[in-house]
Amino acid sequence: MSLPAMAQGKPGWTLVIHGGAGVMERDKMTPERETAVRKALDASLAAGSAVLAKGGSALDAVEAAVKVLEDDPNFNAGRGAVFTYEGTNELDAAIMDGTTRKAGAVAGVTRTKNPVSLARRVMEDSPHVMLAGEGADQFSAEKGLEQADPAYFATEERRRQLETLKAKKIGWYDVDRKFGTVGAVAMDAEGHLAAATSTGGITGKRWGRIGDAPVIGAGTYADDRACAVSATGAGEYFIREGVAHEICARVRFKGESLKAAADVVMAETKALGGTGGVILTGPSGEMAWSFNTPGMYRGKVSASGEKVVAIYGDED
Repeated sequence: MSLPAMAQGKPGWTLVIHGGAGVMERDKMTPERETAVRKALDASLAAGSAVLAKGGSALDAVEAAVKVLEDDPNFNAGRGAVFTYEGTNELDAAIMDGTTRKAGAVAGVTRTKNPVSLARRVMEDSPHVMLAGEGADQFSAEKGLEQADPAYFATEERRRQLETLKAKKIGWYDVDRKFGTVGAVAMDAEGHLAAATSTGGITGKRWGRIGDAPVIGAGTYADDRACAVSATGAGEYFIREGVAHEICARVRFKGESLKAAADVVMAETKALGGTGGVILTGPSGEMAWSFNTPGMYRGKVSASGEKVVAIYGDED
């Protein structure tokens, strides 16, 4: 086991979170929504940092932080997830341990209150990395995770977005130009990393579509040798770019800073046609984010006491 990070001259621990990237602009955000989002991001940071401040693991911290956002209907994960074209909610999540590079993911689940916890069970209590659909729901029930009636996840605002998409025959991106996927990355006092991501996908998705969030190496990745990454955005492009692993590879093999590596990969993703953002932390205690959209719901905190909660692109 490595020496505690603080003894190596690093921050004792770090935590970075996101609640989606997209068109977050001041003139399009009501004061009530801005207040609610900032409060939720702050609560997520508090939940994760409470774990880390007590010497808890990065894995426990990212799960705790993501669960807070899954429970908040302001985000597209858990309660408040977007609707499929058929009017159901299908949830995806992933979690990864940077020490062992073990990972767990679920896709298309419909009854688990906190999908990120189910992803962790897949990692720890099964021989697999990803479970989907009915099988994932069955595994969840067998493992005793808290279940919820499918109606729990539905909100009127998400239903309105689906109805708008169908009535105007517009694309999913035009309905709600905010990717409400949530995620967290952390470094604990031992210098170990973890990442977690959770999402409801995209409004009006069809045919069992799965985005990047539960795909290890695309929307979620953690490696103690490089960094931990959680992404949000146009999932098809993030999968094609292999965004999360690509960033970690640049850090590990080229020695780039987290910010530099993320900026390059996000630029390449945008060149393909993909918009969104990523959050990162690394074994040195570096924290970063990068996004090619007007804004991203985001926050960070460390043992040094630094804390930031932000929405708009000019808040850095």
